[in-house]
Parts: sequence; C-alpha cells; structure tokens
Amino acid sequence: MSYATAVRSYQEASASAAAGEASAHQLVAMLYAGAQARLATARGAIARGDVSGKLKAMSAALAIIEHLQVSLDHYGGGEIAARLQALYEYMQRRLLHANVANDAAAVDEVLGLLRSLSEGWNGIARQV
Repeated sequence: MSYATAVRSYQEASASAAAGEASAHQLVAMLYAGAQARLATARGAIARGDVSGKLKAMSAALAIIEHLQVSLDHYGGGEIAARLQALYEYMQRRLLHANVANDAAAVDEVLGLLRSLSEGWNGIARQV
C-alpha cells in the first residue's frame, strides 16, 4: 500500500467515525466544510490545468451539494427550505458551467455562497 493510499484510507476512516458520532447539525456543518474543501481543490486544479483533478473534486462537491439538497425538509422547513433548494440548484448550475468552461470565478462564487451558509449554520449552533 502506498503512503498516499494509506493516508487516504485513514482520512476516510476518521471522517466515517466522526460522522457516526455527529449530531444532525454537525453533519450538515461537515457537509458544508467538505464541499468547500472540494471546491478549493477544484479551484487549484483549474489553475494548474489538471483536468482529472478538477473533475474528481468538482464531482465530489456536486455530490455533497446534491446530498444537502435532497436532505431538505420541505414540510417542516417551509420558505427557508424552498430558498435553500433554489440556492443549491443555482450552485449546481454554476459549478456545471465552471466545470465545462474552466471558470474559476464561478467556483469562487459558489465557495463564497457556501462560506456564508456555513457561517450562518455554525452561528445557529451557538444560539441553541
């Protein structure tokens, strides 16, 4: 087993263990952090011209955003859930554009949106 493979396996096991012990609120925070990390990786890959790295990171970020989207409680969440649904759809469209056009600015835009959501979400935890 290569060093990189061993490190990746350790990271995946650590993340899985953390997710198993996390509250629903912490899981959403982890998803926001994960999406931001994948987009930062995609941003770097675009700058380096690393098509394979960009595709892998962008696919992972899109999967996380999709998971956030399908996890919305439209019945209990009302207008907030509807607005988040629309925002997640917008993020997905921007990232699909960024992927096709190598548009780092679109990645940065979505990163900014995710940071804002993450800060708000983490702020809720301090109030509860």
